[in-house]
Amino acid sequence: MISVSMKIKAILFSLFFAGAVGVQAQQTDFTWDELAQQYECPEWFRDAKFGIWFHWGPQAVPEQGGGWYARHMYMNDVGRQKFGKMARLYHEMTYGHPSEFGFKDVINTWKAEKFNADELVQFSIANGAKYIVALANHHDHFDLFNSSHHPWNSVNVGPKRDIIGEFAAATRKANLKFGVTCHDDRYLNWWLPAFGADEDGPKKGISYDGRLTKEDGIGKWWEGLDPADLYGPVPEDRTPEVIEAIKENWEERHLELVDNYSPDLLYYDGLNFSYGEHGKEVCRRLYNNSLSQNGKIDAVMLLKKLEPGTVNEVESGGSNTLREYPWQSEITFTDWFYKTDRHLTHNARTILEMLVEAVSKNGNLLLNIELFPDGTIPAEQKEIIKTVGRWLQVNGEAIYGTRPWTVYGDGKSVRGEFWETVDGEIRNAADNAADMKKEGEHYNQRTTATPAYANDEVRYTTKDDYFFITVMNPAEGSMAIPTLGTNSKVNPGTFKSFTRLYDGAKIAFKQTGDRLVIEMPAVNGESYPVVLKGEFKK
Repeated sequence: MISVSMKIKAILFSLFFAGAVGVQAQQTDFTWDELAQQYECPEWFRDAKFGIWFHWGPQAVPEQGGGWYARHMYMNDVGRQKFGKMARLYHEMTYGHPSEFGFKDVINTWKAEKFNADELVQFSIANGAKYIVALANHHDHFDLFNSSHHPWNSVNVGPKRDIIGEFAAATRKANLKFGVTCHDDRYLNWWLPAFGADEDGPKKGISYDGRLTKEDGIGKWWEGLDPADLYGPVPEDRTPEVIEAIKENWEERHLELVDNYSPDLLYYDGLNFSYGEHGKEVCRRLYNNSLSQNGKIDAVMLLKKLEPGTVNEVESGGSNTLREYPWQSEITFTDWFYKTDRHLTHNARTILEMLVEAVSKNGNLLLNIELFPDGTIPAEQKEIIKTVGRWLQVNGEAIYGTRPWTVYGDGKSVRGEFWETVDGEIRNAADNAADMKKEGEHYNQRTTATPAYANDEVRYTTKDDYFFITVMNPAEGSMAIPTLGTNSKVNPGTFKSFTRLYDGAKIAFKQTGDRLVIEMPAVNGESYPVVLKGEFKK
């Protein structure tokens, strides 16, 4: 019996031979299980560490009302989703009643007048990003690419531009890896409020625009388009056959996305594969395409639940432990789409803390820039990202291309002094224990409201023969690090020297059996993390 490994090696040989003699390489067609068994996270992803995400689309047009504006604009009561409580009021004051001006009409107002993918990519590169990711569709079921299987897309409606195509071209021109994110598999339930009506008031019982038909568009801007293709069929018509046809259409759209735009990274906004086997088939195509084009699987598939053959994604949070396998943290400034009614969750300090934390635990950080509707970056976010970029210019040696050490760090939070037990589980008291208990590692991010780290909090990374200590909240004075004592069970070795990266200053230290004591100089200005580069005695 020929093993999966032998089959793939045989294909790789044939691909190499074909390339050597100038013959077009064949398209591989391995099953998902065969691909997953052989999968290893690509080195480019492990080395990159920091990516920029443009989670952007027509829901950025209303600059208020939370990140699920398209859903909440149809709801007088958003229940527990308080982040969307202002959407309905804002919509009626700005556009009118949702029976007369629905989200389809909001899409039509989105023109992306100043969108310049080259400028956005170059800004990202200048500030430390090593890969670029763009949103291909959200829960609103609107594609930001030239889809031949879905008329509600950005080439047909709104900007009349291939947003994903422009991002892909700009990213590849800059010689970076490019990824896309897909959030569309929940749209049927997500859009249910669009089929409702007011229960009281002057428009009581008048259906919202989700129940409009293609015929209703005659003589209007959307003539020829069917609202059912955007919002889904009316709920009472959703038979099993109709639902299956929708899933098949989803697969066709996303196979086209993978084939036509050749992303290096694909992300599903869900715990598992979108629509089960349909989502898995798209991933299979992604990996087979990569294998055919590169002679190896050089692509990344991100899921929020760890599955064989994929990389784990953590939304608005990070790992509580040093992980054996690479993973990614994703964060944003407010509510994923730009909103003026939400305070900034992050500043430069918290972004750097999330980045350093992720890298020390074998992960990456993907930071979302919340673009204005016109496609430009808000000034406040731009200045924060520039600060992050300046830090990375000085300290990137401790980030890019590094690997985690035996343990991820030391300090009070690592040793348990900032931790508490909640219903038998250890949780970080500073990071909202109740939410962490419910959500696990999702939503446990550090934010502008999070208390500062203790002054002895450190994180570790390694590269070649160097050992990097990032001091998270530096202060002048002696700092003891027990894990780096020569008798520590993690056996660090004996240090020869430490150099501060930002100015090259030699740092005084003393290493004994039970600790490493570093004499930290005074820190001027804002207390961003400080990196010390260590060398060992041979």
